[in-house]
Amino acid sequence: MITFIPPRLRKPAAYGLAGLLFAAAWLVRGGPLWWVSINALILTIAVVARLYWVGGKDTDEGARAGSRADERQQLVSLRSRALACNLTAIVSFIGLTAAIAVGAGWWWPFLVTLVITGYGYLFGLGSYGDPEEGTPDEEDTERQTRSPVSS
Repeated sequence: MITFIPPRLRKPAAYGLAGLLFAAAWLVRGGPLWWVSINALILTIAVVARLYWVGGKDTDEGARAGSRADERQQLVSLRSRALACNLTAIVSFIGLTAAIAVGAGWWWPFLVTLVITGYGYLFGLGSYGDPEEGTPDEEDTERQTRSPVSS
């Protein structure tokens, strides 16, 4: 994680950056809906201020907002993201299947989402999986070679 940003500011900074990018996208788009960027900016300021305020409290929600969650809270967050990933994969597959069945041209976003979800799952297995899992620490896993001099 970014260590030069204090923990209490990490989440508000990330939400602020995302909100600014979203507001800028509406502003760059222009047209009759350019004013949505102002609403997005106001909402971003409100969310960032609330996250900063809650992050200073000594509660479970404050710990999550202030990037100082304990193991129990991190496990709940991990399970929530896993559920979201599973739901995204299922809905993407259903959408892809339905689009193919009706012969629609809007099948490709579902395929892209399904591929990205699958790649993220495999990337997570590679990043967080332990390749040496299941072998005892005292077991020698190196290949045994025979000594050229035998008695």
